[in-house]
Order: sequence, then structure tokens, then C-alpha cells
Amino acid sequence: MRAKSLQPETGCYSAVMALPIDEADFIDREVHGAREPAGNPQLAAAPRPPTREELAAKVSEAQHRIAELKRAQEELERERSALEEARRRRAEFESGRAEVIDQLTRGIGLLEKAEFEARKSAEGMARTLAAFKEALTQVEAIKEETWTLENWNTELTRALTTVENARMEMNSARLKWPLLDGVDAAAREQKTESDAAKAPADLLRAHTFGELCKLGFALTWPLALVMLLAFAALIFVQLNR
Repeated sequence: MRAKSLQPETGCYSAVMALPIDEADFIDREVHGAREPAGNPQLAAAPRPPTREELAAKVSEAQHRIAELKRAQEELERERSALEEARRRRAEFESGRAEVIDQLTRGIGLLEKAEFEARKSAEGMARTLAAFKEALTQVEAIKEETWTLENWNTELTRALTTVENARMEMNSARLKWPLLDGVDAAAREQKTESDAAKAPADLLRAHTFGELCKLGFALTWPLALVMLLAFAALIFVQLNR
């Protein structure tokens, strides 16, 4: 069946084939299809249990993740161990540096003091050495064969004075340089300090009267000998006249 339709733009009729009308053409299949399962429970797909292959795949995936976590844990453990070692070495470095600085500072102070004392001691030793050489030269310069009857008394007095001066120089040096007596320097210094701490009264009480007399005679015999020889020479000259 054909129907005639009026077209206002042209004022003409066109013949249009009359087509059968289907109500399904006016339904939105996307919206209606989305709602259809809710309205019709029989059409909704029921959840099914996982298959053995799916479970195996999930187990494998879980094992893989566990292995990855273990590797990450091992990596963190190694990093922690490295950090602990670095911390220990840093603490050792800081404590060692502080200890070495303290020891070096103390050592420098001690060595500077010892160097000063050694230089002072060396200067004193050089002066003592020069005095020894001069005294030795003077003693060796005494020539007894040149003495005559007229001057032998004077020469003898001069020679005794030279010898006594050399002995006094030697005794004075022994007090300053213990090595001249073969005594350890530390022991000699300790003994000297101990002796210096004693009072004169204690020194006198430590000896008897006879020992003090012997000590006085030991200290004065060179002078007494010189005076005795001079007196004997004077008598000899007087008798020869």
C-alpha cells in the first residue's frame, strides 16, 4: 500500500511506500539490555568456582610475589649490614682520631720539654767538656824536670793548685753528670732529691763524731798537704842557708 505525503517546501506530493511498523525499532537496546538481567534473574550469569588451572596460576603468582619479597628482604638486610658496618667504622674513626690527637698533643709537649732539657744539658755538657780539656792541658803542662832549686817551691805550690783546681772541676762535674760515676741518671736524681730534702741536723745525727772528723779531714787534707809541703820547703831553704 502506498501513501501520499505532502512536502511543504515543494508543495508536491511524493509517494512513499508504506512499510510495516515494528515496535522493537523504538527500543534502546543498550539501556534495555543493561536493565534486563536485573529484571530477569534467570538471564544473569551465576558466579562459577575457579578452575584448577586458575588456582595453579594464582598459587604460582603468590609464590613469585613471595620470592620477590624475599629478595627485597635480603637486599634490605645487606643494606642494613652495610650501614651498620659504616656506622661502626665511623665511630672507630672518630674515637681513634680523638685518641691520636690527644696522644700526639701530649707527646709533642713532652718531647718539646725533653728537647729543651736536652739542649740545655748538651750546652752544660759542652762547657764541662771544655773545662775538662783545659784542666787536662794545665795538668799535663806541669814539667817537673824544669824545676830548679830556687823555684821548685813556687812551682810545687803552683802545681798543687793546678791539680786541686782540676779535682774540684771533676767533683763539680760529677754532681751534674752522674754518668761520670757510672750511676743511672734517674737513680742519681732521685737520690739527690732525697738527700736535699734532709735537714742538716739529720745529716749530723746520721754520723758519729769520729766519722765527722774523718769527713772533715777528707775534705781538708789537700789544703793541709799543701801547707805542710810549703812549710817543709821553707825549713829546707832555711837550713841550706
